[in-house]
Amino acid sequence: MNKLRRKVYMTAGFNTVSMGTGRKEFHPKKPRPGLEHYIREAGRGTLAQVGGAANIDEGVIGNFMAARFNSQGNLAAFIPSIDEGLLWKPCTRVEGACASGALALATGVKSVLAETAEMALAVGVEVQNTVKAIYGADILATAGWSQERRTGHAYFFPGKFSDRAGAYYEKYGRERTRKAMARWYRNAIENARLCPTAQEFENRTADLEAVALGEPNPSSFVDHLTVFDCSKVSDGASAIAIASEEGLKRAGISTGDAVEIVGIGQAEADLTVPPADLTRLETTARAVEKALASAGISVGELATVETHDCFTIAGILAVEAIGLAKPGEGPDYVLAGQTARGGRVPFNTTGGLVGWGHPTGATGVHQAVTIWEQLTGRAGKSQIEIPKDRPYGLTVNMGGDDKTVVAIVYRRG
Repeated sequence: MNKLRRKVYMTAGFNTVSMGTGRKEFHPKKPRPGLEHYIREAGRGTLAQVGGAANIDEGVIGNFMAARFNSQGNLAAFIPSIDEGLLWKPCTRVEGACASGALALATGVKSVLAETAEMALAVGVEVQNTVKAIYGADILATAGWSQERRTGHAYFFPGKFSDRAGAYYEKYGRERTRKAMARWYRNAIENARLCPTAQEFENRTADLEAVALGEPNPSSFVDHLTVFDCSKVSDGASAIAIASEEGLKRAGISTGDAVEIVGIGQAEADLTVPPADLTRLETTARAVEKALASAGISVGELATVETHDCFTIAGILAVEAIGLAKPGEGPDYVLAGQTARGGRVPFNTTGGLVGWGHPTGATGVHQAVTIWEQLTGRAGKSQIEIPKDRPYGLTVNMGGDDKTVVAIVYRRG
């Protein structure tokens, strides 16, 4: 990827609560907030930090499947409902399955690079707890190829990543891998307990690894994963402002209160072609390689990573795809504590998809908000130490079974 031709920053991040089972406020039979509520809450949270809507030139919203979950399209037209000051300003909706949030970020970055905007508002949103889980699984399966869905597992994507886990067990060993997946779950929940907006914030399970090491039950779910290996169904939204130096100046925000976007990598695989190697996230590897090259840094310079752990096995595969461990050595890296909050490269410091939640269209934006908080010292109890010689963060947002991937490198402003 080319180096960015203009300095671009992100600032003023905001997350709603990630709502779903596990939150004390959630009740499946009681009325809950809808799309409009979440879009407005997240958008207003960001506007309050940038001096209001007058400083926003464009809006972009990432969403996967509101047409099915909420019978609602044309989400770009919800952005003016955030604030009347956004009325008549250009807005766009983007979609790339679970990578929709990061595509919204990339779209905002491109607007700033193209100088059509000095500050863009990026929002990601999804409200999924509108249908039963088995029906939701079918809706989410539209991120895969429709022809393949006809013969796929009823729980389509758990089935896909179960197949990846099974292939990994066969190639590299089951026991060690399962232990690493359980450790990934433990790290996710322990991190989520430090973040009040996380879906698993109130999880008080004592022995998290023991729970996660329970044996899969293929008769009720999938062959190689349990429900603890999976991200939950979540409702929520996240927002962040994407700005040039002029945009920050106009809003009265210093570069120290922002993170600079120093590299972007995007890669797309053919949706109609199965992965060549189930034990490798090739599209993720290619997107990350592009992002690091665009930033002009090596993987060894990263201080923290937010990755798309829709399943625990996806987290381990991402460690390898990013280049922190060789193929087959991801479990060792995780079990050595390197991805924990006290490790060499802490991953998913507010819980990731497994712990914080996975409101699909919002996930990529939530990742960016977390990196912004960490690199500017705003993460509260979730805060980790950012070494002075490694001031970089990375987000990796994946759509489908490693088909659409956006990776972004951030640096302290």
